[in-house]
Amino acid sequence: MKFVISPAKSLNFESPIPEVKPTELLFPKETERLQKLMQKKSVKGLSKLMGISDALAQLNWERYQQFQFPMQAPLAKPAVFVFDGDVYQGLKAHELEASAWDTLQERGRILSGLYGLLRPFDSIQPYRLEMGTSMKVGVAANLPAFWKQKITQQLNTELSTEDYLINLASAEYFKAIDQKMLQARVISPEFRELRDGKLKMISFFAKKARGMMARFIVEQGPETPEDLIGFSADNYRFSETHTQDPLKPVFIR
Repeated sequence: MKFVISPAKSLNFESPIPEVKPTELLFPKETERLQKLMQKKSVKGLSKLMGISDALAQLNWERYQQFQFPMQAPLAKPAVFVFDGDVYQGLKAHELEASAWDTLQERGRILSGLYGLLRPFDSIQPYRLEMGTSMKVGVAANLPAFWKQKITQQLNTELSTEDYLINLASAEYFKAIDQKMLQARVISPEFRELRDGKLKMISFFAKKARGMMARFIVEQGPETPEDLIGFSADNYRFSETHTQDPLKPVFIR
């Protein structure tokens, strides 16, 4: 059983990280190809392409100009420790026991517009390129189309038909996986809040819950769907009543 999560827009390359052995990218050639395309764009071009402010565009223009291959410290750091969004606040990789690091590296995968598929300890440099960015890459109409076959083939080398892939990524990022060609069975948990007598999906809490479930997978080592529904962090509980599809278990609080 492995899980996939989305990356985060916010990055933290300043805080100290645990002493783990960084690993190399799975798709260095593809990443460099995309980096070169981004490097050629102007600040205004980046602002328009990604729908960001001029200040953010300037920052990311500088990032793409400074890129170096292969990824090496101090410019590059292990991905799971520098992504700093809601999912990663739920995962809290910094607080995992060192004995869990091998499991994290083995079971966790991060989808990325620039890097494709990352293992947690793969070294990355600061960047911004969301999977939903509207850009062509050669004959590929968009980034999910560019990455889909590559990511799916990689996952198929890691998973068998008896395995499960736990989808803890956003819909935007999960489009980069070809579910029809994927060997493993996909389970997509849903996290909802009970508000005024109604169940609602609130983005911030759902993202954080995805991170908490990722941590549960690392620490508890579930192997079956039945094991997975034992997740109960932060007052979430599996709801059989609200689960209509066993491959989409609903957790509520």
